[in-house]
Amino acid sequence: MFTGLIEAMGTVVEWRGAQIVLRCPFAAQLAPGESVAVSGVCLTVEQAVAEGFRATVIPATRRRTTLGRLGPGDAVNLERAVPAAGRLGGHVVQGHVDGVGTLTARRPDEDWDVLEFEAPAEVLRYVWGRGSVAVDGVSLTVAERTPDGGAFRVGIIPHTAARTTLGALREGASVNLEADVLAKYVEGAVASLGPAWARGRSAGP
Repeated sequence: MFTGLIEAMGTVVEWRGAQIVLRCPFAAQLAPGESVAVSGVCLTVEQAVAEGFRATVIPATRRRTTLGRLGPGDAVNLERAVPAAGRLGGHVVQGHVDGVGTLTARRPDEDWDVLEFEAPAEVLRYVWGRGSVAVDGVSLTVAERTPDGGAFRVGIIPHTAARTTLGALREGASVNLEADVLAKYVEGAVASLGPAWARGRSAGP
């Protein structure tokens, strides 16, 4: 489990077939088998390399996330899995990407930037104002859905812009999106109760 609070930015060194090699500022603290979220995608550290680590990215992950589009020198957001006794400072993030979105607009607003992302329907169904969403692994609060319902907006403060890849993100860029896992669990639990339960609840006492 992750929190969406980015520890550091790293860079892609190279691809070796299905294996990605990443430069990572906290590489010396990693051990094989640990989980690291790489721009929102949970990967397993397989081997330490010079100033970084190596991980395997299976074909399904390359197809369903932006990792397959990255090349040497590209920046990524990095976060280690939160320990059981650690502080949950962001929100619950699994590192399981629900879909890829696109930055469609970016504008300055007072002391922050407003970013607008188009997103697939399977993500948007869980995205609502003041809810949570992870964008390239960054825990963010949703400001609002757009009037047509096809996109959402978030505010990026200077701290987040300076310490994550979102600061350099430009219109047209693709991002990994993970919706709030709690919303998904609630939907699944309610759906499992069936329509009879829903009708009974709507009828009242």
